[in-house]
Amino acid sequence: MIKNISALMISTLICFNTAYAADLNQRDDVKQFIDKMVNEHQFDKKQLQGWFSKTELQPKIIEAISRPAEKKLKWHEYRKIFVKPNRIEKGVIFWTTHKETLARAEKEYGVPAHIITAIIGVETRYGEHKGRYRVIDSLVTLGFDYPKRSKFFKSELEHYLLLVRDEGVDPFSINGSYAGAMGIPQFISSSYRHYAIDFDGDGIRDLWNNPVDAIGSVANYFKQHGWQTGQGVVIPTKITGDSYQTLIKRGLKPHTPLAEFAKFGLSFDTDADTTMDVSLIELDQPSSKEHWIAFKNFYVITRYNHSPLYAMAAYQLSLEIKKAHDAS
Repeated sequence: MIKNISALMISTLICFNTAYAADLNQRDDVKQFIDKMVNEHQFDKKQLQGWFSKTELQPKIIEAISRPAEKKLKWHEYRKIFVKPNRIEKGVIFWTTHKETLARAEKEYGVPAHIITAIIGVETRYGEHKGRYRVIDSLVTLGFDYPKRSKFFKSELEHYLLLVRDEGVDPFSINGSYAGAMGIPQFISSSYRHYAIDFDGDGIRDLWNNPVDAIGSVANYFKQHGWQTGQGVVIPTKITGDSYQTLIKRGLKPHTPLAEFAKFGLSFDTDADTTMDVSLIELDQPSSKEHWIAFKNFYVITRYNHSPLYAMAAYQLSLEIKKAHDAS
């Protein structure tokens, strides 16, 4: 008897920790979503019901999104994940392989080749790791079983279904991150629809497999979010006193003219326009903190991922890639 109970418990745990079967079409919230897609976007109801019947809810996705690395790692720990020799070396290889495409993207959109390369390097190791979850499973799981951000992920699911219909893709054929980001640059569905471009002119916007389209799309994304060609990203600053904390509390978006930062006990060396708005970020080292003045371009990087740790890691990786590339 005990042996049978144990087997049942193990079976239940395995099921819970992988995917759990559910007749999603019987859920009221799913019915409402299907009706919305039918009424607003003229989807076929039976087709949507068929898709939902094959979709698997994934508890592991809820676990993953509930413990993002940005919340548990300090800056010096987070940096080590991305700014490392192997990723730098592969970045140089990627840049060399796609030098003409990167040069064209830089010329047309004003985003430096090393920045584009680093973003793709951080996201998928230059296309090597694009995610292991079916995007439709991720978005349905988070849209219907993650109340904290249900509205956002239902919207992304809506964009995803429109995307696969427009692009003529099987919705079950695309894998991505636990949060539904996909392809070489890890675009979420709404970003794919709004910012992906056909950079090689073959009539298809393919970020899943085409590095040329991925490069152009990253550049377009940054440009559309306000990338300032020729402007810096961050500069280091030294701090005296505690009044600087007021600047940190004002957030990542540029908010205060650079000229006024001296009033808050900050000293820095730059030839940048001191009338432009900037922000201040604080990052943890093992036994101290480091401070950086962030320009609009740093904020633009955070539009790709809202974490300042991400933006700084991507930027510092880009500098290392550029140094290694220029030396090769």
